[in-house]
Amino acid sequence: MPEFWVNLKKISKTTPVNGLKYRKFLISPLDWGLGHATRIIPLIHYLQQLQCQIWIACSGPTEKVLKESFPDINFLNLDGYGVKYPNSKRHFGWKIIAQLPRIMFAVKAEHRWLKKNQSIYKWDGVISDNRYGLFHPQLRSVIITHQVNIKTGLGRWVNRIVKWINSYYLNKFDQCWIPDQSGNINLGGELSHGFIPGNAVYIGPLSRFTDSNKPNKGYLLILLSGPEPQRSLLESILSEKLLGFNGPVKIIRGLPSELVKHKNSSGIEWFNHLPALELQEMIEQASMVICRSGYTTVMDLVRLQKKAIMIPTPGQAEQQYLAAYLMKQGMFLSVAQSAFDLQKDLEKAAQFSYSFPLLDYNAHKEVIRQLVNH
Repeated sequence: MPEFWVNLKKISKTTPVNGLKYRKFLISPLDWGLGHATRIIPLIHYLQQLQCQIWIACSGPTEKVLKESFPDINFLNLDGYGVKYPNSKRHFGWKIIAQLPRIMFAVKAEHRWLKKNQSIYKWDGVISDNRYGLFHPQLRSVIITHQVNIKTGLGRWVNRIVKWINSYYLNKFDQCWIPDQSGNINLGGELSHGFIPGNAVYIGPLSRFTDSNKPNKGYLLILLSGPEPQRSLLESILSEKLLGFNGPVKIIRGLPSELVKHKNSSGIEWFNHLPALELQEMIEQASMVICRSGYTTVMDLVRLQKKAIMIPTPGQAEQQYLAAYLMKQGMFLSVAQSAFDLQKDLEKAAQFSYSFPLLDYNAHKEVIRQLVNH
């Protein structure tokens, strides 16, 4: 038996139901972009297959996206961290670090929230995606993160301090689930490998998409994502670059809460948001994708083996590192936002030798089985 399961707290007295020892789970994703919400979808689906009862704690656009996939699940309101991204890359890292007091306050608040609600709902376990306060001494507590080694862009010493703080909180959980593969063939590079906490478990990459093979229809697809104002800034830049572009274009704005429809223009179709099945079909049928280098986007595109040009968020060290790392691995072409030239970069992409690894997108199932049956 793996050592990390031997060391888990034996706290629940739940009577087995359908062979399960632990069956009531709270799941809660962070609100920094929709990727944290969408990547937990396959985990929830599998827990449902095991006949577990699920509660999801979130709010805002995150709640809207998850309710599309799980309209019958119990939802509880839990506010996010409310981190604000700066308008420019200048001092980006320091401006995020300046918000640490707000983040710490939110972490303490969600920890109190969990204690209060555990006395009401009596869950057997909690699975948190990057929410550092959702651990409990009487619960099987799991945190999901691909950044066990956070890159701040502020130098080695700041990275070390942030890494120490990060490790301190990760070790408060029974397990830290890393959505990547161990070994040299992986998606996260130094973010998810090297120094890892003692409670870390690699669960394989996660994607809400499934294996499919839709025909290529030859259009350019732009996927906008991430927190504001950077999402809108990229939309504005790409809209200008598309003037005079010859060829069909589809743009998904990444705004599930937006009700006003964007007017379609010549050769360009605009969508605020699409459900998972429609989004997968649109990605598969595109000839090329332009997007940010967010980790969930990376996992989705590798699952679909789809060629893309990635434009990392300026100043966001994680995305900049990922884009450079994945380009070195031959998976995606990376272009800086300040240097982006639509026609030239599409020509570069046509010459780029895209190569995707075959990864196990079902590895999380065995980890979940052990969680509910041990």
